[in-house]
Formats: sequence, C-alpha cells, structure tokens
Amino acid sequence: MPYCVAKANATNATNTIDTADCRSMGAQWGKIAVKEVVSALGGRQISGSPERFVRGLSTDSRRMAPGHMFLALRGERYDGHSFLSEAVDAGATGVIVESDTAIPQELTDNNLAVITVSSTLEALGDLAMWWRKQWGGRVIAITGSNGKSTTKEMAASILSLKANTMKSPGNFNNLIGLPLTVLSLEEDHEIAVLEMGMNRAGEIARLTQIAEPDIGVITNVARAHLEGLGDLQGVLKAKGELLQVMSEESTAILNGDDESTVGLASTFRGPIVTFGLGKKNQVRAGNIKRIGVCTQAFNIYINNERIRAKINLPGIHNVFNALGGAAIAVCSSTSKELIAQGLEDFRPLKGRFQIIGLKGGIQVIDDTYNSNPSSLSAALQTIKELLVERQGLVVGLGEMMELGKETSKYHFDAGQLIAGMGARYLVVLGEHGRQVIEGACRGSMDMTQTHLATTHTDMIHAIKANVREGDIVFLKGSRKVALDKVVEDIKGYFGVSKG
Repeated sequence: MPYCVAKANATNATNTIDTADCRSMGAQWGKIAVKEVVSALGGRQISGSPERFVRGLSTDSRRMAPGHMFLALRGERYDGHSFLSEAVDAGATGVIVESDTAIPQELTDNNLAVITVSSTLEALGDLAMWWRKQWGGRVIAITGSNGKSTTKEMAASILSLKANTMKSPGNFNNLIGLPLTVLSLEEDHEIAVLEMGMNRAGEIARLTQIAEPDIGVITNVARAHLEGLGDLQGVLKAKGELLQVMSEESTAILNGDDESTVGLASTFRGPIVTFGLGKKNQVRAGNIKRIGVCTQAFNIYINNERIRAKINLPGIHNVFNALGGAAIAVCSSTSKELIAQGLEDFRPLKGRFQIIGLKGGIQVIDDTYNSNPSSLSAALQTIKELLVERQGLVVGLGEMMELGKETSKYHFDAGQLIAGMGARYLVVLGEHGRQVIEGACRGSMDMTQTHLATTHTDMIHAIKANVREGDIVFLKGSRKVALDKVVEDIKGYFGVSKG
C-alpha cells in the first residue's frame, strides 16, 4: 500500500502533516535479499547466495525463526559469536559477524550467507537507519531524565486512535533496542513512537541518526547516569544531542518549565513547541484537581483552545508527562477530542508508580522500574498528598545506580527526604543503603525504625513485620536492584483487593 511521508511545516508551530510525498515502502522482511542487507551494512559477503531472501533479523539464537539472519553482538556477559552453530541449527539463512572472528568451516561449506562487518553493533544501527529511510511514516523520538516511558505511552495512546501506531516495547531504548524496534516497522505502520535512553555521551546522537525523527521531545534534564556523564551539565549536553542531530524540518518539543531543557532551544533552528504549567508555554495545564486516589483532572490549554483532560495517575510530574503527550499529538494534527480520550484511556505501566490495593486497606506503590534523585523526590511529593488519608508509610528503597562521585551524598539526602515525610519504617537494600539510613537518622527517624537488608528475602520479612492496616508501602530502586520481586511477594502475602 502507498505510504505518505509526514513533513513538518516550519512556519507552523502545530506542525501539520503534509501527505503529498507518497511512495511504497522499499524494505519488507521476506522481500529483501541478502545483497541488500550487505549493501546497507557496507559489509562483505564471504559465502552463500546474494539473492536469497531474508525473513527477519535476530540477535538471540534462542529466539531464532527459520529464514532469519542472525547478528552476533558482543556484550559484557555474552558474545553472540559463540552461538553461531545454534543459530544455524534454528534455521538461520545467514549470519552477520565481526571481521576478526574465526568463521567455522561448516558455516561456509553450505549455502549459508556469511557477512562480515567491522562492528556488529554499528551494523545493527546502520541496517535500522537504512530501514527507516525505506519506511515513509512519521517518527517521534522521546528522551529525558525522567518521564520518557510514561510520555511515550501517553502519546501512543492518543495517536493510536487516529493512525496505526507502533511504540518502543518495554525498555527497548538503547543502541540495541531502538534499532530492533525500527527494524520491526512494517508497511502498514503510520507512526512510530520511540524512546531514547543513554548513559554515555554520544548515544543520543547515534540514536537520533538512526531514527531520523520528525518530532523530538526532551521531557526534562536531571541528575541521572552521572557515572558516565560526570555532572548535570554532562547530562544536559548528552540530551541536547537530539536537537543537534535532528533536521531543521523536524519539530522540537521541550519542557518549558525546566530551565536546563529550555536552554537547549538555542541549539536548534527548526520549530519549537514548549509544554508546562507556565503561561508562556504553547501547551500548558491549569485547574488541576485530584479525583480519588489515582485520578487527576485538569485543563490543557493549546493557544486559545481548552481541553478538559483526565489521567489515571497521581502526581504533578504525571501532568507534565500528559502535557508532553498532548504536545506530540498537537504537532501531529490530532483533534482535542482524541487527545482527551487517549489520555483517559492510558493505564499506568508496571513499575511506574503503579498503585495496587491490598487487603486490609494497604496500598503498595510499585515504582520499582528505576530511580534517581529527582524521580524519587517527585514520587515522595506525590505520596505526601496521598498520606493525608492513610494510616502511615513504610518505605522499601533500593540503591540508585550510576550517580558517580556524589553517590553517597545523594543516598544520604534520600534518607533525609524519607524522614521528612514522616515514614514510620524504612528498609534499604544495596551497597549505599547505610548512607540512606544515616540520612534518615540525621533527620527525624530513630535507628529502630530502619533496617539495612542484605537480600530481597530479608527486605520482604522486614516489610511484612512492620506493615499495619491502612498503610502505604512504597517501593522504589534502580532496575538492577530488582525490587519488583519484593512487590510480587508482598502482593501474594497480603492478597490483592478486589475493590
């Protein structure tokens, strides 16, 4: 079916879609030959037929489908080159390997296509970049220190009401996940909403080069991934790579209430749309009201128009996420009715401030997907509002990763924040847990109100022993700490309420 390339109108802040440039998608799995893959990669084919068709690409030999090409990635804990035979046994039509690899003789003795490249990680990105150029749809790329996943989901919830929309699955937001997502784009997809993460300088630039976004969004800039970026200025510069690489024909959407993010506007020459609570923003919110535990209603103002919106998530930070999603929709010529419906249809992601009711009036707040100082502060501010109607607060905190030389200070500060909330009990798991407890005890908590857990099981026992009816149990930590295991055990022990 024909495809229509969406072009930004640089004279119009709402960036209406121009469907004039229609063409058919040039790349479809099952219809592209090995020689086209070789050309896209700039690689060298050393065996097999160049005319053989490729049905897909896989980087995991355990999930190979017959007819797929296997790309052997090297990682910290594995090397895909060690699983070439397994990929062939699973029916691979060919393999992509690094040129310094010793190729087993049995791979070149048959009709298997063997392609060599200097770097398989670079090759993955190059193939995705080529694929994106063949695909004629509209790409939205979202980055930021906090809120990018929720903003992505909210935007996709809105846009899917008007067009066939694909979004990044889960945490497919890095130099492996994003290219794999792009390579899953099919002819009938019209919009792709992609999340971009990073922990090193240069990664956002590369992801932007691959995705070639029509709309690029920066939700905010905060202290995260400092281990690889040094300081807040390093984070700012890394996020700003999005604007430096994006085409001037694309549109930038920025958090207008975040001074650091707004400061990046000078690096971009294309149209810019801002969102936030301040009146200077083109997309802003007002008259925010909480409805029950989990719902907020507010007005979204877009120029002279008003949308009455509702989201099923508490917290002012989620209003900002909704505004980011609404701004994306506005720049994609979406009606205000669909914006309101899409936001109301959205449901919280697992592990992102997900409120779960348990028996005995207990509420577990599962915010275990990730953590950094600013996201923890935002979550605690929201809990402060919820505590008005609750018995008390029990906190299970996991270590915050990748914070660099200030790690101890940030964990100490986290303990003071929790003590300032009036938490009744605090359990901490992780290498810097002691600093959290020191901060809490420097505040208003007594040592008897804290516990430094050594394992998930230890944390679970401590929480169970200190929870009372009507309490909030708040669990948050960096992904590697895996506090979702604690959430599942607590849910099973107390039982999920049917109410």
